[in-house]
Amino acid sequence: MGEMHFTILTIFPELFAPFWSHGMIGRAKKSGTIGAETIQIRDFTADRHRSTDDRPYGGGSGMVMTPEPLAAAIRQAQARSPHATTVLLSPQGRRFDQQLAVELHHRGRDMILVCGRYEGVDDRICGQFVDEEISVGDFVLTGGELAAMVIIDAVCRLIPGVLGAADAADKDSFASGLLEHPQFTRPRDFEGDRVPDILLSGNHAAVDRWRLEQSLMRTLLQRPDLLDERRLSGSETEILEKWRGRIDAILDSAGER
Repeated sequence: MGEMHFTILTIFPELFAPFWSHGMIGRAKKSGTIGAETIQIRDFTADRHRSTDDRPYGGGSGMVMTPEPLAAAIRQAQARSPHATTVLLSPQGRRFDQQLAVELHHRGRDMILVCGRYEGVDDRICGQFVDEEISVGDFVLTGGELAAMVIIDAVCRLIPGVLGAADAADKDSFASGLLEHPQFTRPRDFEGDRVPDILLSGNHAAVDRWRLEQSLMRTLLQRPDLLDERRLSGSETEILEKWRGRIDAILDSAGER
């Protein structure tokens, strides 16, 4: 079945056909490194219209996903994967980030992802049928399908054999708590903009030092909040102190403009 099996509960399973078929996810599924399937929630409805929504009690705009078909679909998915973590994609859930992606991967459990629609799902589903709720950000989507794809993509990158290089995921932005350093490839000179000479020097220690400096500088300029959450090493503190004056000058200059 693969190291992890992902089951998506949705009223739009056709959205996942290209997701399962292309790129990193497609290769991982084809090789058996991961397992993946969708379950159509409408298959568990009892009326001829295959309705999955109804008006909310108490009034209000929009429609709410009814509990009966959702509960039946979740029960079937859990019967197939009895040790899976069942996740509801919800704006009120824990915010998804790299730390949570690593946590989900380390659990080593299959995942059932429930994609809500409309104004949300009947709250009795939240309380009785899911293990946790996850949000991919403080914004509103029309449904949980895109959010489910984001989570699957981020978690799959951490599974051995999914990425080409064994340590590729370890070098991604956020993996170390910092933004990734700048990347360059051929040509060496692109419209007068040249690749930094140090990357062509063959001095691996110097290249590693440069990449760490660039990573720290980029994080300080673009996501300083990440540094507040990170315990800096001695060499990282030294680098930041070295560059702090220059970075402050850049920020001051930007503020003047």
